[in-house]
Amino acid sequence: MTTTIMVLNGPNLNLLGKRQPEIYGHTTLADVEAMCAKRAGKHGMEVRFHQSNAEYQIIDWIHEAREIAKGIIINPAGFTHTSVAILDALHTFEGPVIEVHISNIHKREAFRHHSYVSSRAEAVIAGCGTEGYDLAVRHMASLLDT
Repeated sequence: MTTTIMVLNGPNLNLLGKRQPEIYGHTTLADVEAMCAKRAGKHGMEVRFHQSNAEYQIIDWIHEAREIAKGIIINPAGFTHTSVAILDALHTFEGPVIEVHISNIHKREAFRHHSYVSSRAEAVIAGCGTEGYDLAVRHMASLLDT
């Protein structure tokens, strides 16, 4: 049986590769999805990959993950610094959570230095560009022992 992991992406990541490439690079979200799927496959896992600009949708996917996924990788984007609701939803999930940020949020504006999600995450990957997703999938595989 294949292990499923959920990869969730927050607001504006649908513009990855087009928006502020000096910060986020030229890789698109479709490229990231393909990279995650390829890496997950090497570890006998499958990825359910989602992006939404709506907080409630991300919460709904976290709730769905309770039934179908063993782990969650999440780039909450702008919701990182504002969403207690996403944190509360993550607390309902029993598996490991890995938080990913493409940029180093600690080198950016002061309001970006605090993450609500980090207090629930087993690991936080920031500043590695889109390669952080690949690192997250690899680490998730080790956490799930796949």
